[in-house]
Amino acid sequence: MKTMIIKVFLALCILVLVNPSLSPAATEQRIALVIGNSAYSSGPLKNPVNDAMDMAATLKKLGFKVVLKKNANLETMEGAIEDFGNRLKKGGVGLFYYAGHGVQVNGVNYLIPIGAKVNKESDVRYKAVNAGQILDEMANANNGLNIVILDACRDNPFGKSFRSTSRGLAIVSNSPTGTFISYSTSPGHVANDGEGKNSPYTKALLENISKPGLTINDVFMNVRSKVKKQTGQLPWELSSLEGRFFFVPGSSKMVVDGTESKPSTKDALDDESRKLEDEELRLENEKALLEKKKALAEKRQIIEAEKAALAAKEKEQRQAEKSTITTVSPSASSEIDDPILKEKREYLRRMAEEINYLRPRHSEGPLQELESRYLEKKAEYDRLVLAMGKRPAASAANEIKRDGRFIAYNNGTVLDTQTNLTWAAKDNGNDINMADAKSYLGNYRGGGYKDWRMPTRDELVRLYESKTELIKLTNSYIWSFNPSLSADIDDQLQFNYSGKLSGIRRVKGGGAFARVLPVRSAK
Repeated sequence: MKTMIIKVFLALCILVLVNPSLSPAATEQRIALVIGNSAYSSGPLKNPVNDAMDMAATLKKLGFKVVLKKNANLETMEGAIEDFGNRLKKGGVGLFYYAGHGVQVNGVNYLIPIGAKVNKESDVRYKAVNAGQILDEMANANNGLNIVILDACRDNPFGKSFRSTSRGLAIVSNSPTGTFISYSTSPGHVANDGEGKNSPYTKALLENISKPGLTINDVFMNVRSKVKKQTGQLPWELSSLEGRFFFVPGSSKMVVDGTESKPSTKDALDDESRKLEDEELRLENEKALLEKKKALAEKRQIIEAEKAALAAKEKEQRQAEKSTITTVSPSASSEIDDPILKEKREYLRRMAEEINYLRPRHSEGPLQELESRYLEKKAEYDRLVLAMGKRPAASAANEIKRDGRFIAYNNGTVLDTQTNLTWAAKDNGNDINMADAKSYLGNYRGGGYKDWRMPTRDELVRLYESKTELIKLTNSYIWSFNPSLSADIDDQLQFNYSGKLSGIRRVKGGGAFARVLPVRSAK
């Protein structure tokens, strides 16, 4: 009889070692929901159904009561999750495993069912499963310990129709106490589906989850190390566990109702190794963040320097464009003898002296007002001179700006140093017929010169092609002189917006209208 009792005891011990589900750690209820989706119409995947089937088989050996769903649509997934939550209310350990497509939208993770018709980003909210629903069911069940495994970070199959460019899954900001969440790769990255039967992540997990004596942290640390080494992707975990959990307890420790024996030296070293690895990962992330901040600061400095240089250049241009205020001098004794002109010249002289005195000492606002008034009075004087049949003397003009081969002067003229032609700084400003254009040129006294003429076609073509900004052209139609034509026929030229000659019209008489730009040969 005593021999029989010993044999039964030994048989039970062997049975416990062979079947971990009979160990003290498995006396608590273990419940698992496993879903694998492969048959997508957009972006089909090869491995998720295989991954789910192999994971379900392994979990059954570890004492889990498993519900397996393959290629599940939205209704099936939501029903299975709700049923999973109800079963968790009886207590025990809950495990949710998902393999398939997953996306993040505005920081929220969604699991994509089979048959989901997602045409735009907003559709995901109504046609996919919010991953937070699983965590809510676990929180409502209050069963103490839950595990969520998401091999769902494969690339977004609907990326082209999404406004955002976020890839992979997002970090879960909060989860119930006693929850362990594992992602097949780090947040914002995508995972490899793999070339073999299983994804690299699930394959590594299947190899480690059944090893005796490994805590859940040990299991996933081994998975992370192997997957990173093989593929470069970095599995990621978040944990709010308050105790140590073993899928398969070893001989050195037992877990019953959340309690355990004192960890061995090997366990302590493993924990320290995990902590150091986590610290190294945090330091790498902090270093990358620091480098990004440094690059942004350098870029900001470059932008500020460019803005300062641009402001300085604009200020320099404004100063260069200011006309030097000079006194008005008579060009002939007849102007000296005219009392009206003498009075106005004296007024302008005194105003110019005042401006030149105030310029280095005064703020820009009042000085600009005084300069503007001077220019108005100067224009009145010039109009009076023309009305009386006089013209201002052609004196040396002051250079105010350059544009390549063109030099602009403060007397309203622009010199083309290549052709030695002097142009008016702008055309006449309104459309006139040929007869009026010739009359305009005969009376034009820009810069104090009276030998202005109409430009030839070749002269105008070279001017338009130069695209200089120093000469203001207000219309694409302009008059030109053609020496090969009779005196009563002239050319009306048309230029397009790129400065190319696009049309020539021969005009006889005064029926057509265009603008005129005076030109003269520089002496």
